[in-house]
Formats: sequence, C-alpha cells, structure tokens
Amino acid sequence: MSEKAIETSRLLVVSRESAVLRPLWSIGESNSWQLETAASAWGAMERVQSGVTPDLLLLDIPRGETDGLHILRWLRRLRPELPIILILDRDDARQQEAVRLGARDCIVKPVEEKELQRVIRHYLSTTVCSGDTDITSEDVEPIGGDAFFVAASPIMRKLRAQAEQLAVTNVPVLILGESGSGKETTARLIHKLSVRSGGGFIKVNCAALPSDLLETELFGYEQNENGRPRPKPGKLELGEKGTILLDEITEMSTTLQAKLVQVLQQERFVRPGNGRASRFGVRVLAASTTNVEPAISENKLREDLYYLLSAYTIHVPPLRHRREEIPLLLRHFMHRLSKHYGLSPRSFSPAVLKACQSHSWPGNLRELENFVKRYLLGGKELALGRSHLELEDVSKNDNSMPPRSVSPPTLPADRAGAGVSDGNSLKSMVQNVKFEAERNAIAAALEKTGWNRKAAARLLKVSYRTLLYKIEQYQMTASDSSLFPRNNGFNGNGNGFGGNGRAD
Repeated sequence: MSEKAIETSRLLVVSRESAVLRPLWSIGESNSWQLETAASAWGAMERVQSGVTPDLLLLDIPRGETDGLHILRWLRRLRPELPIILILDRDDARQQEAVRLGARDCIVKPVEEKELQRVIRHYLSTTVCSGDTDITSEDVEPIGGDAFFVAASPIMRKLRAQAEQLAVTNVPVLILGESGSGKETTARLIHKLSVRSGGGFIKVNCAALPSDLLETELFGYEQNENGRPRPKPGKLELGEKGTILLDEITEMSTTLQAKLVQVLQQERFVRPGNGRASRFGVRVLAASTTNVEPAISENKLREDLYYLLSAYTIHVPPLRHRREEIPLLLRHFMHRLSKHYGLSPRSFSPAVLKACQSHSWPGNLRELENFVKRYLLGGKELALGRSHLELEDVSKNDNSMPPRSVSPPTLPADRAGAGVSDGNSLKSMVQNVKFEAERNAIAAALEKTGWNRKAAARLLKVSYRTLLYKIEQYQMTASDSSLFPRNNGFNGNGNGFGGNGRAD
C-alpha cells in the first residue's frame, strides 16, 4: 500500500475504554486516518457484513469476554484479507489462541502510543494479496454458487458474446474443449443468461455410469409396489423448464444415443415401465473433450446425434491461449480458497506470476486452482512439485516462494502384490512406505485428538497449514482414521512425523 493510501486508511476500533480510544484518536488525527468505532464485536461484524470494510480492525477484548474470539473466527471467514489486531490484558492467556484464530498481532495493555502507531502502520503498509482490487473486477462474473466466468481476454469476451446469443434460443448446443478448460462453466453461463435461469441446472456425467444406469438416470423408471405404480422421474423430467448438461457425450452408448435422438426430434420421451409419452421441456447442452470427427468414424458418436447437437457449437479455449487472464485467476482463486479455509491469503510476487504465465497448464483451470490450493495450504514448509510447475530458478531468487517438494503421491490400493517389473520399482516402493508411514502418523494423531486438526498439528509438531495440506494430499476423512492403529507410525519424539514419514 502506498504512503498516500496509508494516509487515507479507514480504521475500525471495537472498544469502550477511554484508555484505548484516547491514544487511537490522537495518532489517527496525526496520521489523517479515518477512525470509526463500534461498541461491541457483534457491531463490528455487522459493519463489515454491510459491505463497508475497513482497511484494519482493532479489537479490544476485555477480560472474561468470550464473544470477541468467536467474532474473530467469523471475521476471518468473512474477510480473510482484513488485518485484525487484538488488544488484550498483559496476562491474558488467550493471546496464542487469538493468533491461531487469525489475528495478525496482539497489543497488550496499557497501550503505548508509539508502539500502537508502529504496529498499525506496519499492517497498513503490507499488501496481503497484490492486485486485490482485481478480485472484484467486472471481468469476473458470478454464475451461481462458487462458479464464476472470467472474460478478461479478447477470446473469452468473444465466447461470452456467443453464450449470450445462444441463451436467447432454445436449441441444443455442443460445447467442446480440453479437460478443465471451463465447459461446464460455459454451460452454466448460457443457463444463467437464458429465460430458463429460474429453473434448475442439472449436470449428468455420461462417462461415470454404465449404460443401463445412465438410461435410468435420464429417463427414470416406474415400478409396481403392492400392485400400485411408483414413478421415479429421471433428470429429463426433473429438469423441466431448466437446462441439462450431458457431459462427455461421446461416452454414452450408441443405443442410448439413438433414444436421445428420438427425444430431441420429437420433444417427447417415454419413461421405462410406463409406456406413456411425456412432454420434453428441458434444454439440452452437451459437452465433450474428445475430437468429435474421430469419435464419429470410430462409432463412438452417432452422426445424426452430432448433427442435432452441433448446429451451434462453442469451442472453449485452453488456458494457454488466454495467458493474460492468469494473474486475475490466481488472485481470484486465492481470495476464494483463503476464505473457504479461513486462512490469510498469500501474495504472488512478480517472479511467481511470470513463472505461472510461462507454464502451459495442461490441466487448465482445474490445475491452476489446485496450484493455488497447494500454494495457500503449503506455506513455506511444503513445495510446489517440479512436475507440477517448473519454478526452480524463481525459488532461488524469490523468498516469498515456498520450497519445492514432491507432488502428491498416489498410494497403491494393494501393495502386497506389488512386483519389481522395472528399474525404478525399488525406489518407488521405498517412497510408498514413507508416504504410508506419514499418512498413518497423521491418522493416528487425528484419531487421538478426535479429529481436532489444530490439536493434531501441535501433537505432530507441524504447522496447521502443513497438516491441512497433508490431509488434502492424502484425501483423508474422519472415517479413515479408524483404519490405522494408534501407534503405527506415530510417536511423540518431536520430529514432526514418525519414523520414515518425517516431513523433509
């Protein structure tokens, strides 16, 4: 934050004590800061929720008051980028807990004016997430839930214009693009811009179900119970007046594709077991990562279905064709994920941004989001794997980059039958043993603490960020911890992770 910006900063102070307010009014006036006060922590939360977010919040928590720490937790989730400084009594035992809950700093009473001014200026001058104003850019368009559509490049503005034109029609649309490029997001944008936006949006992954189950999923069925018909409507019926996205359409069996052709042509369908034709009132969008021409020649996609769907076709460009959007996407993912995890966002230095823009991102937006998640949760103790993103030269000259580490391992389902079929198998077996020991140690600590992740992090002597990352890396849930014995791989020797599972 520039010096001029610091001089015009807005501070919100939560306190009733004149001994706290008096020095704040004095230094606020001498620094030209705009000072506002709230009588309680709840009042501060209401002020922040109203959209008038200060640049810094000072929270005075009197001895014996419990609301302040509860509000701190909610404020961190509501505005993770907002610096919060706590003012506590010198012997208040809650200082450590307050920092764990997200307070940037604690000032003890009696408040010294010079120290207070130094701390405030320090946090006002720290840019928590560079370019944070871009997060609310007009180029970022919310389309429901956590989904958003970014049109910060000419090619994506053109795509947005195509979606707007197709939204006013009621014809099927075929959406093509690489995996993770944003095909579903584009489909949701078309739905949002259409008159069907009041209805539901339903996605069906044609590759996730066998043909018979997929047919039931789409068309429903009707069965008799005690001589009475019991209808089970399918997605085509449930999506009435809405939109359905048939993802990976080339993975649908050709027999089911033939039935879909009849539905699209006749605008009617028959529920199995019923025999009566029902009106078809849902708009169909289809998506595929497969090149459709080879799919047709290989009989994976019926030609008549292709012609029904492809009268209007949208091609979603891969991320490498819209590199100018990467900085905005990085900051947006960081803002959203830090809010989701209740953590302070991390900044992206120019060197990291340059490395990200040079990367090809074969996994597109999905890979980019996972990169930001690793960067947020990893802290300085965990790495961005070299196979994920080449940042070796950057990390040597950029202290804001966490050190590198291995990519998240894929644990084999059955190690007992693992053979030694190639030259690297012994090394991989040793690595797998290490990963299993580490996972067992984490599971044992989580089980011992009743899945209190902060307590487990203290037990393992690692940071809370590291433990969150590891839980995410190994895809662990509360039900998993019971699968591991308490003493298998975990010990309290202070090494962080027991045995060969120690985090290097």
